[in-house]
Amino acid sequence: MSMDFTGLPRELPEFYRGLRENNSTGWFTAHRADYDEHVLAPARSFVMAMGDRLHSIAPGINADPRINRSLFRINRDTRFSRDKSPFKTHLGIWLWEGLGPRMECSGFYIHIEPGLCILGTGIYRFTGELLERYRERVTDRRHGPALRKAVDEALASGPYTLGGEHYKRVPRGYDPEHPNARLLLHNGFWVGLETSLPEEMFTPAFPDWCFGHCVNLLPVHRWLREMTE
Repeated sequence: MSMDFTGLPRELPEFYRGLRENNSTGWFTAHRADYDEHVLAPARSFVMAMGDRLHSIAPGINADPRINRSLFRINRDTRFSRDKSPFKTHLGIWLWEGLGPRMECSGFYIHIEPGLCILGTGIYRFTGELLERYRERVTDRRHGPALRKAVDEALASGPYTLGGEHYKRVPRGYDPEHPNARLLLHNGFWVGLETSLPEEMFTPAFPDWCFGHCVNLLPVHRWLREMTE
């Protein structure tokens, strides 16, 4: 596989537009060659290019261009969903840092679908043990203010938003008047942006465009990375 990244092809969002309109095994099978050529191959090159850049700020980054590693599988898990559509209609890319299971580590996520690009850092959902560790650190005299500072720095550096708030009440055993009480409502924690597809996406400059945002979000990633060690 060539590691040279020349840009994602314009056929990539078009493939997902077609899949959105025809989400069936028959359509996907008929267009499997398009998926392999216009999605998988360039996405793998992009993962390697992003890994090269992220190593400079996150030395332990995992940039593994295999399916179910840095590339999310296109097949949906429909076992417990009312929506039985067999395929995801977006490209999901995950570069994580840490030695634990990939989805229990903090990392950088890039999401592409027709008309929309999402980029962020964090942990989508905490496991039970990790959730307790997160809450303890949020209310800790040292780690709690450090998280608040990291979030403030990230939000001030660009058009980013904080996500992961889930609960309506502060969990039992924690002070609802604590300065970080609002952060106790999270069952996941991430900071990122949503934007239209940048023109850089179709050029060799896309990894640099993503990297610039990753640098802005780095304080949050580092706080979460330390928490999961």
